[in-house]
Amino acid sequence: MDSEAFSRLLDRARDHAGDYLRTVRDRRVYPDDAALAGLQAFDGPLPQKGLDPHAMLDMLQRHGAPAAVATSGGRYFGFVNGGLHPPALAARWLADAWDQNAAFHVMSPVAAKLEEVCERWLAELLDLPEGTAAGLVGGTSTSLVCGFAAARNALLQRQGWDVAAKGLFGAPEITVVLGAQAHGAVYRALALLGLGRERVVTVPCDDQGRMRAHKLPALDDRTLLILAAGNVNSGAFDPFAPLCERAKAAGAWVHVDGAFGLWAAAAPSTRALCDGMARADSWSVDAHKTLNVPYDSGIVLCRDRRALVDALQTSGAYLEWSGQRESMLYTPDMSRRARGIDLWATLATLGRDGVADLIEQLCAGARQVAGLLRAEGFRILNDVVFNQVLVACDSAAETEATLKVLQSAGEIWCGGSQWDGKPVIRISVCGVETTPEDLARAAAAFVRARQDVAGVPA
Repeated sequence: MDSEAFSRLLDRARDHAGDYLRTVRDRRVYPDDAALAGLQAFDGPLPQKGLDPHAMLDMLQRHGAPAAVATSGGRYFGFVNGGLHPPALAARWLADAWDQNAAFHVMSPVAAKLEEVCERWLAELLDLPEGTAAGLVGGTSTSLVCGFAAARNALLQRQGWDVAAKGLFGAPEITVVLGAQAHGAVYRALALLGLGRERVVTVPCDDQGRMRAHKLPALDDRTLLILAAGNVNSGAFDPFAPLCERAKAAGAWVHVDGAFGLWAAAAPSTRALCDGMARADSWSVDAHKTLNVPYDSGIVLCRDRRALVDALQTSGAYLEWSGQRESMLYTPDMSRRARGIDLWATLATLGRDGVADLIEQLCAGARQVAGLLRAEGFRILNDVVFNQVLVACDSAAETEATLKVLQSAGEIWCGGSQWDGKPVIRISVCGVETTPEDLARAAAAFVRARQDVAGVPA
């Protein structure tokens, strides 16, 4: 394909993308049955000669776009999915045209430089120790693996055991301590690293999901303590100051799982939630959640740069080291896209004040929708300290039925969860596009869904 034809093809993709973005706020948040049935158009056999590229894009527009979930439309409150910061998407498109491999400096000096800048900016923004290392990965699930690998190897190194060389067979034992409500991704990461999800020591949590500091067991220099910045259901934060103080006195390694909550450190009204957090050794966070960077954008942060590099580096005769930032040292990947470009674009265009304003906006939205629903007789089960709201009706059956109606109606989309052993509806206010009007519409959708369950005419 020559450059003119390529340019025309990109123009067509831009036109289709523009049509989606212009109409996304008016679309159903979740596709209806007809849109889902339209996906069957993709079920044909592999073409013998291949589709015309323009026809391929038209097919995606005709059958794919209607079945996309409108996560960037302002009324999506499922999981903890962030929306879309427009300048970051524009930078992403430009970077995609560059098609950079971010493994080595020699492969992409611009990717290496922007990752280096982001690393410094992130430490400043989150008030982490100067020199904190950052690796850009797909999401917190991977950043947990990276942080735990650095912790495991460093803890074993203190016992004279080189796990990279000898493996875990015959290695000294280390103890993993975490809260009883730790995210499932934490257990998966531990299992992947051979630390055994059934061998962890769990600490009881309070009624908001915070670890009870006075229940912490004895720690030592063979302990990995895992704390949470933002309970996945309630949004609550573990009490970092007393927990980190005990851990540091014992020589334990502390990792903070802050997939969406670590950003609280960047806003005045939520900064106190993170008091003591900077004393940890490693942290994991997503930029595609609270910060609204386009998917995917996860980050692992580590106080000890050498520990992270030692856990993740590889070698090969063909590798070219430059003496500059070699991004592959900080992630499990070698070849990967230049995630630092859209992360840099977000931080650069928001600035410190803009990041704080975004966090304040999301937290204010959570408080708003909680207040509206409480006024309509719904039960709010958590203290709304960040962007998470747990909602229930008068009975478990009514809660489950109301959620089912909400999810099928298309006006908004929320997920379900369990809280204190009972079903709840979980609202995550996470999109930069979400307005007070969107939240009012969400509350009205809750009321209509409950009426539908009760058989009351709207």
